[in-house]
Order: sequence, then C-alpha cells, then structure tokens
Amino acid sequence: MRWALLPALIVAVALALSGCAQPGAPERPQVVVTTNILGDVTKEVLGDQAEVTVLMQPNADPHSFEISAQQAALMGSADLVVSNGLGLEEGLQQHLDRAAKSGAPLLTAGEVIAVVPYSSGDAEGAADPHFWTDPAAMMDVVDAVESAAKDIDGIDANRLAASSAAYRDKLTELDADMTRAFGSIPKERRALVTNHHVFGYLAQRFDFDVVGAVIPGGTTLAAPSAADLRQLSEAIRAAGVPTIFADSSQPDRLVQVLASEAGIEVQVAELFTESLTGPDGGAATYLDMMRANTERIVSGLKP
Repeated sequence: MRWALLPALIVAVALALSGCAQPGAPERPQVVVTTNILGDVTKEVLGDQAEVTVLMQPNADPHSFEISAQQAALMGSADLVVSNGLGLEEGLQQHLDRAAKSGAPLLTAGEVIAVVPYSSGDAEGAADPHFWTDPAAMMDVVDAVESAAKDIDGIDANRLAASSAAYRDKLTELDADMTRAFGSIPKERRALVTNHHVFGYLAQRFDFDVVGAVIPGGTTLAAPSAADLRQLSEAIRAAGVPTIFADSSQPDRLVQVLASEAGIEVQVAELFTESLTGPDGGAATYLDMMRANTERIVSGLKP
C-alpha cells in the first residue's frame, strides 16, 4: 500500500516545488501600460489583482523609447492596455493601433482628462500630453482605470473600489501639500523655464507663468535654433527668473548654454519630468516624483 501511494506523492511534491497552479486555476488578468508614470498609478489602483506590465523602462524618454516584438504581441492579447495618448508615445502608435485591431480594450488617459493646450512655442494650441504634473488630472485617470478594470474577469470590484479610494486619498493629500508649498513662492517669482514644455498643467493648476522652454515644442525630439535661444534669454532677463529647470534624465548642456546666454545669474536645477527612476533614483513612484519636483521648484524660486 505504501508503494502504491508513491506516484501520487511524487506528483504532489513536484507541483509544490515547481510552483505550478492546480489545473483549472485562473490566471490573473493581464494589463499592459505604456509609460512608467501611468504604470505606477495603474498598479496602485489594481493592487495584486492583475499582472501589470510596464513597457517604458525607468529614466527613459516617452517620446522615443522602443519595445520588443514580444511586448508588442503582449499588447494585442492583454485584458486592458493603458496609454497616455495626445501624441506622447510617438514610437508606439503603430503598436497601439495593432492592439486595437486585435480586440484588446484600450484606455487612453489623454481622452479622460481636461486637456490643456500648449500656450507657446512651436506646438502652441496643440494638446499638451503632460497632464500628470497636475494631481487633479490624475484623479480622472484613476477613475477611468477603475471603470475600465471593474468588468474584467477575475477582478473583484469591491477590492478594486477600496484600492482606488485609497490612492485617491493619497492624490488629494499630494495636491494639498503642493498647494501649500507653492503658496510660499511670491507671485512675481512663479516663472518656469524648462528644457521643453512640460509644466502647462502644473502652471494652470498652481498659478505659475511658463516663460518658455529651451526646446520650443512639446517633444524632446525637436531642436532649438539660435534665434529660439536668444528669444528665451531675453524673456528670462525680463522676468528675472532665478532658476531654470532641466529634466534629470536628459543632458542639460543646452540649458547650461541658455543660462550663460541670458547674461545674468541663473541657477540650473534638475526635475523629474517625464519618467520615473529606479528604486534609488529619487522618483521611484509618481508620488515621489511630484514631491521631489515640488521641493526643487520651491527651492529654486523662493527668495
């Protein structure tokens, strides 16, 4: 009798050691997110109820990052694909189009927020895709992710509602902290100059003036002319800007040149603008990124 039970015992041990699920056990829903900022927010909303794959690596440029054929295929078979939209992921649009044709449900975050147009530069009047600089806009994104996910097989709607509510509370706290911190900057010093146009939503939400950007368009793939730099230098001198800000993941050579061109004492400070960092980079989560940026903006502009 003891020997007769041996085969069954071997199978049970093999299953335990391999970590294999019992036949018929449901797999977690598959969610694919294009950018790491939206990836972090989506993970917070869904918790451990879904397998969330983020395509964009830490410190990458959302305008130019690329994905593998395997990742592209995963988009087509996902239970939900979350993208930024508004032209941000310039290299991924063909893959998003293919995923849509394959029948994958798509959530484009730029379609669920109140869009702010660029106010200056080559892209003036076009939709600005950098809505995450306003925590209130991210509230709308959380609502949309929750709404899109609640009907996915395998998602518990009650747990989803609880995790979504918990993250909304964190966003509300973030918004209040940013309002309080920016309130310490005198109105005449709330002038932003960055390496490219990123802070339109933040400026509108917290009453800043976007003086200009080194790269006049909304993408990092453009390049400024000598005339652009001269014009921005004049604007910096006129506004008395004490600090200009460069993205931490991109070379700040042009920003340094601009600081020198302005002919006045201008500091250059780094911000996390379009990408999260690795765990030790200072902006591993969306909340970390926004708090770090708030602290650096206040430090750079406050008397």
